[in-house]
Amino acid sequence: MAELGPLEAAGGLAAPGGFRLPRLSAQRIVLLWLPAAAVTAAVVLPVVYLVLRASEAGPATWDLLSRPQTARILGNSVGLAASVTAASWLLGASLALLTVRTDLPFRRFFAIAAALPLAVPSYVGAYLLAAALGPRGLLQEALEPVLGVTRLPSIYGFPGAFLALTLLSYPYVLLPVRAALQRMDPALEESARSLGHNTWGVLRRVTLPHLVPALLAGGLLVALYSLRDFGAVSLLRFTTFTRAIYIQYQSAFDRSSAAALSLVLVALTVVLLAMELRARHGEVRYASTGIGGKTAQVIRLGHWRWLALAYCLALVGVALVLPTGVLAYWLLRALQAGPELPTLLEATGHSLLASALAALATVVAALPIVILSVRYPSDRSRWLDRLAHIGFALPGVVVALALVFFGLRGAPWLYQTLPMLVLAYLVLFLPQATASLRSSLIQIPRQLEESGRSLGRQPLAVFHRVTLPLLRPGLMASAALVFLTTMKELQATLLLGPLGFRTLSTEIWSAVSEAFFAEAAGPALVLILTCSIPMAYFILRDQP
Repeated sequence: MAELGPLEAAGGLAAPGGFRLPRLSAQRIVLLWLPAAAVTAAVVLPVVYLVLRASEAGPATWDLLSRPQTARILGNSVGLAASVTAASWLLGASLALLTVRTDLPFRRFFAIAAALPLAVPSYVGAYLLAAALGPRGLLQEALEPVLGVTRLPSIYGFPGAFLALTLLSYPYVLLPVRAALQRMDPALEESARSLGHNTWGVLRRVTLPHLVPALLAGGLLVALYSLRDFGAVSLLRFTTFTRAIYIQYQSAFDRSSAAALSLVLVALTVVLLAMELRARHGEVRYASTGIGGKTAQVIRLGHWRWLALAYCLALVGVALVLPTGVLAYWLLRALQAGPELPTLLEATGHSLLASALAALATVVAALPIVILSVRYPSDRSRWLDRLAHIGFALPGVVVALALVFFGLRGAPWLYQTLPMLVLAYLVLFLPQATASLRSSLIQIPRQLEESGRSLGRQPLAVFHRVTLPLLRPGLMASAALVFLTTMKELQATLLLGPLGFRTLSTEIWSAVSEAFFAEAAGPALVLILTCSIPMAYFILRDQP
């Protein structure tokens, strides 16, 4: 177990042999800071836009912020985010442990299937849950002839929003925790067993503390996702800040009130970032020192494996099989009217292109920020990392309007082009890339990089030959997260997409907003399928 200390920038790095490795030159540090600062500036642009808009607010706007109703919306938002995060920690961490460390039957299947709810847009997932589990939904219709059930308990309000968001967002914890488990040095657990600890003692004393960085990163993503979600809370009639902001944007010509409400959402994000940063100050930072050697010992569940199997089946059934089953039912109805295959193929191609570009750009943009925050920790680099999370907490409509506002004034030729759309995706989903990359980089022992430099290799060559291959699970998880979320992003695509650039998400929304649910089934199922293929590839490549 090696504890990572801060970089001694003034005097270089102390190597195990007693000599000091030369520190990175100022020019090379600048090569990291310049792109990191540029990316952070792009992320902060929506906040600048909100401040400019809110500065135009009159007394009525500030009266709106001081109303008891605003305090109630604040309580709804915080309570929902906290509840969904806690539930996602439990589901994501348990599934990661079961699919990586145990002899769970069909664990490769569950490793893939448990991550696929990320492919379901929140507005689609919420409506499907309501259609299936609502008071007069499909479940009630199936139970009435058998048990005489005429009405089920209402799913609307907080219970429905909590269930929908938990089932759609727990993979944000699952993926980074899986990557952390796969990067963990098996020697750590073997040492604990040699000291007499049983399986549960090793899990409690070694494995779970090792997963703290990944849990914090995933939990932050879940909390921000819950704060910014619009589709699920709107369809399930639970008022949070995102719904209130949307109503203000739609109902008032003056957008200053909506900007002021959005700034409250930004303030919530800053509080979350500060709490997460403080929690990380006390975390133990472990690195693997025997990567490439032994594989971790598989935990034998014994008779518990059947209970674990039932748990995984139930979760995958509710989170994935139930919504896709309802979609399949609607698709059969839509096929009777004849599918529009050319439109569907065009939308699929556009979605794949935009998502692939967004995944590549976002992962590349995240690398310098993560390297600075992990390898060169300081207050400035940590806050650079924290500021990168702001865009993820903002509704897509706010980010899109901010880019339109500045784009028309500074680069009008970029308006309604694919590069501006990709930039919006980068601003929105950058934290998804930094989360997995950070939890992976923190486990790569600095001694490996120091050894490469002691042999005369340049830092860039050491990164390419040593660090980058070891970052592969984190890179794959980061790209998968950004790709999946971009595929289902709606508001930014509607506002910033090029003319005629129809994607699967816009096709789904067009049908759902007109209550043509059968017509939405085809694009929705294609969306889930196209997202499941890369997800299966990434997970199977890294499956032990």
